[in-house]
Amino acid sequence: MTKLSVNINAVAYLRNRRDLPWPNLIRVARAIVEAGADGITIHPRPDERHIRLTDVAELTAMLASYPGVEFNIEGFPSREFLDLVERARPQQVTLVPDDPSQATSDHGWDVPPNAAMLRPVVARLQAAGMRVSLFIDEDPAAAAAVAELGADRVELYTAPYGGSPVGSLNAEAHLRRLVATAQQAIALGLGVDAGHDLTLENLPPLKRAIPGLAEVSIGHALTADALLVGFPEAVRLYKAALRP
Repeated sequence: MTKLSVNINAVAYLRNRRDLPWPNLIRVARAIVEAGADGITIHPRPDERHIRLTDVAELTAMLASYPGVEFNIEGFPSREFLDLVERARPQQVTLVPDDPSQATSDHGWDVPPNAAMLRPVVARLQAAGMRVSLFIDEDPAAAAAVAELGADRVELYTAPYGGSPVGSLNAEAHLRRLVATAQQAIALGLGVDAGHDLTLENLPPLKRAIPGLAEVSIGHALTADALLVGFPEAVRLYKAALRP
């Protein structure tokens, strides 16, 4: 079964537009979890433009009441980020190569040039009991490089696929590369997650092509759908899209 982790950065971004306590991030996260989501994902950034440091502590406390639900924290492995996740102890940490000024993730790791920095980070987080995933592009060589670091999973960057019309030649080409990357990762003993620009329309073909997909992390599209149908119904729709 492929798990659904809901990224709530967009909810925090909406809240931060005004100096008001709504939307309440914890209430939204609770509604998402109680609707059947398997996890909550956040990507805190140094400027706290969406997720705040106080949110991390509050979400950690809230999710402790839901032992079957996973907490996934994404970010660049700066000293501050590592200190943050070691305090929160989420089930998974997803390492991304983002510059702090980026609006959103837009590429995966070029692993070999960063291996000397990443290898001790992976070991440090695993020693603290956290599963470690690395964000990579649709490239089997990237999966092989992550395996050499000793990480647990890869997260496939799916924006090129997600940004192409479903069924188009471009989407199919990207899907083939995603499948090849996933197959290489699985052959090397890695779990495979995916995320970025996944929607109700393009998620089922991805799931059919990669039946061993462990988890998808979805925020923007699910939040956009929730504006129309509400978060609980949006969660149910995305869970249905992941069923065989």
